[in-house]
Amino acid sequence: MNYVNTVFVVGSVLHTLPEGNDVWGVTSLDNLIYVLRCKTSQEISVYDIDSYRLLRRLNVPRLGRMSDMTVCAYNVCIYISGYNDNCVHRVALSSDDVTEWSVNDVALGLSVTDTYTVLVSCGEAQKIKEFTTNGKLLCQIKLPHEVMPPQHSIQLPSGEIIVSHGEPTDPVRGVCLIGSNGHVLKSYGGPGSQQINNNFMPIHLAVDRNGFVFVADFINCRVLLLSPDLTYIREVVSRQQLKWNPMRLFLDVDRRRLYVAVNECKDSEYTAGRVVVISV
Repeated sequence: MNYVNTVFVVGSVLHTLPEGNDVWGVTSLDNLIYVLRCKTSQEISVYDIDSYRLLRRLNVPRLGRMSDMTVCAYNVCIYISGYNDNCVHRVALSSDDVTEWSVNDVALGLSVTDTYTVLVSCGEAQKIKEFTTNGKLLCQIKLPHEVMPPQHSIQLPSGEIIVSHGEPTDPVRGVCLIGSNGHVLKSYGGPGSQQINNNFMPIHLAVDRNGFVFVADFINCRVLLLSPDLTYIREVVSRQQLKWNPMRLFLDVDRRRLYVAVNECKDSEYTAGRVVVISV
């Protein structure tokens, strides 16, 4: 396949935000960077996108263990998935008001569709659920047994969904393209793959306007780039650049910046976190 006007580059580190508590989400809107840290106050740190200066901190009440964070420019809000309470928490950026709705399943990765709905990857239920911004369930897709558990999902303009799946203890871990009926159309990883090692652990995704997929490989401490048909292109961010395990990604397509939230893991516990800003 001929990918017109697409340049594949190895990323270079532009900046690293200060080290602190472990990070469970990073996103950006209106020249601001939002970083979700695991603290007693469940704190979102807000930075200037150019100077990287800390501007303020936003506390989110009633939030326990977190899974992910994403932003919606249309509704001017942030969504946070709560792992323990099975809820999505909605933070209105204009007022800092917080509301939440129940997912009725363990909520993992989040993303916003082109129609401004919210996709929630539900690990234990092995489903992807779609909600309105106010929490009305629109539909749910039951995934096949080999796509378990879904860690993160992103809907493409075609309506198909890119899904990262698996845990370190699972024999099948990979990235796949899911049709509207829940069937696997294409995949990267899984049994018999010649392109990856057995430690591949795709935990989070980002997709550019041309359909190229950035994959946070948790165990190998790197970010991979896949083509729109899910073939391997290259490692765009290396272990040497990240040092710690990548947890979450956010791609700023206009600035060509990839924000990688990484956590230090010792004895199966997260001891620190930071965000590495990569030029791609």
